[in-house]
Amino acid sequence: MNYLICEKSEGIGIITINRPQVLNALNSKVYQELLKTVLDLEADPEVRVIIITGAGGKAFVAGADIAEMKDMHVMEALDFVKLGNQVFSTIEDLTKPVIAAVEGFALGGGCELALACDIRVAGKKAKFGVPEINLGIMPGNGGTQRLPRIIGKAKALEMIWSGAPMGAEEALRMGLVNYVTEAGAALNKAKELGRTFAEKGQIALKAARKAVNYGLSTDIKTGIQYEMALFGGLFSTKDQKEGMEAFLEQRKPNFQNE
Repeated sequence: MNYLICEKSEGIGIITINRPQVLNALNSKVYQELLKTVLDLEADPEVRVIIITGAGGKAFVAGADIAEMKDMHVMEALDFVKLGNQVFSTIEDLTKPVIAAVEGFALGGGCELALACDIRVAGKKAKFGVPEINLGIMPGNGGTQRLPRIIGKAKALEMIWSGAPMGAEEALRMGLVNYVTEAGAALNKAKELGRTFAEKGQIALKAARKAVNYGLSTDIKTGIQYEMALFGGLFSTKDQKEGMEAFLEQRKPNFQNE
């Protein structure tokens, strides 16, 4: 890979977007490498959690690569945004938890990438924004869809229409991020969360992720029916038996993901 670094440790796969000279801007080649890498980690039985971060400390991802985009005609722009949406939708649809560790700028496509992750951890100097309006365009990689689902319609429209960034503390208040850390410590916090998730029974963890994601795309009654079906199905697993026996015996469960 030319633009990504992928490391594995303690059941966690860490993807680092490595274009610090251009603040980790997303171009077609980065998208292609990111798609391949997340699918490889999804298929790796030793990886239970995925973390996505950016190199250099100044940016998670400062946006899409404007140098690549500026002379595109309509069909080229559509192909580019389809590729980006394929990557982000794939991340959203993985069975494993995905955590964004954000330092510095997460703007435009970078903010949209963070939104496609399940959980976001930000260093206190992080900035989130969708400034596409300042370029005569609008968010095209899910920003108009995921952002209002997370922070509400009114605040999302304010961010989209103004193009103004949101600091880490405000992002925490709005529910855009789960944690704010000292600058430079976001990845360590993401790893801490990742280790916690990796210790759990993975069948149940994946089922809960499916239930939440499905429920957000349907009405609550349908979502509850889906939740009940998944809940019942977990009683066919060895992990359910082990988890409940461990509880009654007052010991830590030893999940085998069976």
